[in-house]
Amino acid sequence: MSELVDALLAKPTAPAVAGRKTDPDKDFTRQIEIKGDEADVTVRGESFEDNEGAAADVLRGQGLDPSEWTVTGLRSSEWTMANGDTGVSTRFTFARRASVAEVERPALDELLAAIEVHTPAPILTETGGEHTFIVALGDMQFGKVDGDGVEGTLARTIDCLNKAADLLETYRQRFAIGHVHVAWLGDHIEGFVSQGGANTWRTQLTLNEQIRLTRRVMLHALLTFAPRASRVTMAAVPGNHGESVRFMGKGVTRYDDSHDTESLIAVKDAADLNPDRFGHVEFYVPDTDELSVLVECSGTVVAHVHGHQFRPGKHFEWWKGQAFGRSSAMHQADVLLAGHLHHEFIEADGPRTFIQVPSMESESTWFRHSKGAEGAPGLIVAVTKGGRIPVKEVVSQ
Repeated sequence: MSELVDALLAKPTAPAVAGRKTDPDKDFTRQIEIKGDEADVTVRGESFEDNEGAAADVLRGQGLDPSEWTVTGLRSSEWTMANGDTGVSTRFTFARRASVAEVERPALDELLAAIEVHTPAPILTETGGEHTFIVALGDMQFGKVDGDGVEGTLARTIDCLNKAADLLETYRQRFAIGHVHVAWLGDHIEGFVSQGGANTWRTQLTLNEQIRLTRRVMLHALLTFAPRASRVTMAAVPGNHGESVRFMGKGVTRYDDSHDTESLIAVKDAADLNPDRFGHVEFYVPDTDELSVLVECSGTVVAHVHGHQFRPGKHFEWWKGQAFGRSSAMHQADVLLAGHLHHEFIEADGPRTFIQVPSMESESTWFRHSKGAEGAPGLIVAVTKGGRIPVKEVVSQ
């Protein structure tokens, strides 16, 4: 922005003040907490109606226009006032209303032009062999304004896929690799269903534009890896951001109803039009009303999930529970690939290995504000055979 605009938009922020211990039930009648484009306002009054108006007054008191904010959630409870009467305490969660004019949109044509077919390093050996080269990635969240935005995430994703293709030839000097498997682990779009739509203002692309980028990135991977092996497989699983429909914060269609998986289905439809070029490529998405996919890779059974099914650190407990179910094939899995938590994490339990990939987006601004941690984006490549994974490597920009 120009210096004039920056000057006019400058805010008189106060210096940091040392915190003090408070009792939220005694020390306030009105309280507000603002985090970016979200605000939590707690007020006390004699009725819910009084609190609703008081919450708007609190926003005004902070120099915010209530008409630019919308309520995305609330929690109300009764309390006993000093005179013995019953009062009402209400916590309102606000989010800024979406405004297309306020969001600087990236040039979509320039984004699409950035997705070019990469010419990997020359093939050093035959494309057949007994090992599988795995490329696992997720959490692009295309459309999101955080970090270096859509442009940065797209450039990073393409660059990492290209580097993975080059690494394939490097690892062929050690392993006979005849199978390349690309795992798409969900949340490839930001979407508009997360946090009850509170992320809308911070999302620069339309839903169709987000899906189009995802589809063309998947197509780029197909064009890049299809000539590199005698067998190529691609699998996609649904993420929480890719859910097609939510109502009142809940999914109202099947669990497999996802833009993350439909994007890969569209790429498969295109590949089917040219069986001479892509007849050796296989595509996999979850079965009806399912969230996971299992693919055999050189004697290693690789399971794919997004990771929102289990709590952080509880992946093995979830895996064991799934394996106990008669209808699940998870008891056959040697490797579990997941995304969702945006950071690299690899852990083995006996012969089984859990691999959590980093995100492809550079950061979650909300998480940085909340926890202080910045992103370390990238994807993971691995070599496997017979249930073992002797090689695991993070590929970053």
